Amino acid sequence: MRISTTSCLCPFLVCLCFIQRCYGVSHHVPAKVPSKNQTKLANGETEVHHRPKRGWIWNQFFVLEEHMGPDAQYVGKLHSNSDKGDGSVRYILSGEGAGTIFLIDEVTGDIHATKSLDRERKTHYVLHAQALDRNTEEALEPKSEFIIKVQDINDNAPKFPDGPFVATVPEMSEVGTSVLQVTATDADDPTYGNSARIVYSILQGQPYFSVDPKTGIIRTALANMDREAREHYTVVIQAKDMAGQVGGLSGSTTINITLTDVNDNPPKFPQKNYQLYVPESAQVGKPVGKIKANDEDLGINADIKYSIINSEGANMFSISTDRDTREGIMTLKKPLNYERKKTYTLHIEGVNTHMDPRFSYLGSFKDTATLKITVGDVDEAPVFSMDYYIMDVYENAPSGTEVGAVMARDPDSRNSPVRYFLDSKEEEVRYFRIDESSGVIRTTQPLDREDMPWHNITVMASEVDNPSLLCHVPVTVQVLDVNDNPPEIATDEEVIVCESSRPGQVIQTVTAVDKDDFANGQRFSFALPSQLPVNPNFTLKDNEDSTASIIARRRRFNHLIQELYELPIVVWDSGEPSLSSTSTLTLRVCPCQRHGRIRMCQGEAFLSSAGLSTGALIAILLCIVILLAIVVLFITLRRSKKEPLIISEEDIRENVVTYDDEGGGEEDTEAFDIIALRNPAAAEELKFRRDVRPEARQHCAPPRSCRSPSVELDEADVHEFIKQRLVEADMDTTVPPYDSLQTYAYEGQGSPTGSISPLDSPGTQSEQDYNYLDDWGPKFQQLAELYGEAESDVTT
Repeated sequence: MRISTTSCLCPFLVCLCFIQRCYGVSHHVPAKVPSKNQTKLANGETEVHHRPKRGWIWNQFFVLEEHMGPDAQYVGKLHSNSDKGDGSVRYILSGEGAGTIFLIDEVTGDIHATKSLDRERKTHYVLHAQALDRNTEEALEPKSEFIIKVQDINDNAPKFPDGPFVATVPEMSEVGTSVLQVTATDADDPTYGNSARIVYSILQGQPYFSVDPKTGIIRTALANMDREAREHYTVVIQAKDMAGQVGGLSGSTTINITLTDVNDNPPKFPQKNYQLYVPESAQVGKPVGKIKANDEDLGINADIKYSIINSEGANMFSISTDRDTREGIMTLKKPLNYERKKTYTLHIEGVNTHMDPRFSYLGSFKDTATLKITVGDVDEAPVFSMDYYIMDVYENAPSGTEVGAVMARDPDSRNSPVRYFLDSKEEEVRYFRIDESSGVIRTTQPLDREDMPWHNITVMASEVDNPSLLCHVPVTVQVLDVNDNPPEIATDEEVIVCESSRPGQVIQTVTAVDKDDFANGQRFSFALPSQLPVNPNFTLKDNEDSTASIIARRRRFNHLIQELYELPIVVWDSGEPSLSSTSTLTLRVCPCQRHGRIRMCQGEAFLSSAGLSTGALIAILLCIVILLAIVVLFITLRRSKKEPLIISEEDIRENVVTYDDEGGGEEDTEAFDIIALRNPAAAEELKFRRDVRPEARQHCAPPRSCRSPSVELDEADVHEFIKQRLVEADMDTTVPPYDSLQTYAYEGQGSPTGSISPLDSPGTQSEQDYNYLDDWGPKFQQLAELYGEAESDVTT
């Protein structure tokens, strides 16, 4: 807040100026007087004056901030004792704000402030003063430093830099409980006057809260404030400077205070009596109902634990708390039966789990309610008298034998008749059937204990009036054993008899097996058949422990004379009735080592008959292995033979056509066309002879009208001919991928006969006249006669 007029400050300024004029000498800043009458000039030299001592004379300067008058504000006056008042001294001012904010009268030394100053921006200004001789511009006084202080006025209101504020305090707090401390700041000078002396007061929020005027601490002013009655409060705090006096500036802030919850309210059921209907078909362990007590508190202070406090209800029902809804969930512990008990009375208690001892004087934090449960009658399925049944029947019993009976009844008061039947999904083969009315189970065919000793079936029952209501019970049928299986000798292997066996020596001990169970046939007896004559070689001894020993009756056995013996043995059990069987054992005679160990048996007879010893057998095997190694080596060498890089059907260096077929000679026209050998140019026009230029290979009829080949060769340029063939070889893509040598030759010049090669001759019979051969001289006379005879034969 700024003061818009200076009228209220005029008396104060007049008094201040009067005090400064009267007591200025005592408040002057000490003058800086040069020693020995020396004066430091502007150029740095020192001038010695033989005149009285002099120095600066000025007051300590102050300037009020926020000056709003039309005229410049007077600050103070500079004066030197060398100034006689004749205007010969000129005053100069420099430093902060000199010439802009502060102006000085060069003659009188009066300083004025031309602008309004703000102490909060800058508290003081440092300036330099100098007195010069107006005529000589010599320094009469050295340059001295002085300070102009900006005097504070109350132009800034207190502020709360951190507001607005949010605070919490527990409900039911005692009076004087600290809530929050607020602090205001004032930009005015705290060392000058009361401009920055702040006092706090509450503008809104009474009578619930109060504030300390000096510290700004907000406290509760009302006891037992209840959050459930009112939760939020808005408090406005004012900060005023000038110690709260009239005319001081003020600022305010808002504090939003919330009462936090404490456990000061017990749970309460909305009503004391409840009713619940539960059908008797309700499943055990499933919820059957809900109950809830209300608690006005929040969070953990509102957590409730439910319990059933009477034994009648606790035995049949249980209750748990839903954490989200805080409801009590009723669960069935045992099956309900309408016919036995139709109603249940439950006393339910709800207790807070987090107690606050400070509020124990309010009473117990729990509540109770009564819940009456009515059991509803439901048409139930039949109930068997037992949870499971175990029955037994003897094996081989005739079809229709009674195994046992099951019983079920209707638990309802009507007691409807029950129909029985077997589960059709269990067995593919039906061994049992049940009577629909009586529940008697009978066999459908004889049973075999050795095939299946136990049978598991499921019997189902339904009401005749309501077939959809079904119940089932497992029934286990045990098949009891009868002695219907004779015993048998346990081993099927041959019995080995050593050649060196002595009379009375035990050859082997045999046992028997029986498919029947322990009650029948586990005691076996052994003997030789009584209807057979006495065996001269072996006898049998019953050891009376369900085993028997085969004993030799003579001294030596020889496998070369007789290798195999057969010994029939009769074994019978002790069952009712007793059953027996006869088993024949095969005894093989073999040479044995000492202590009865077998040396060899089957293999020796073969080797002995062949007359081969062990060494001979090893030699034969070694020869076979060597032969096999030689064969493998021969095959490996043949496979490792290198094949040529390319197999060409045509030698590229010679104009020769090769083939591998071995045909029937020239008469075999099917294997190869002989025309290709006589005239390759006729078979493939793109292949040329490399010893003859293409232009020279012309066939003329008659030949005498053609030019001589020797003449054409004379005209040919051999160099161009070879060059052309080289170009053809470079452009040919069918050549092998390695360097090759190609030779070219021609029949030399001067031959009057030209080429006599038969390859250029037609492959068929020609009508050419060979009489011109007579003109070639005596060397060709024989050739002329041969062709002449051939021509005459053809003509004939």
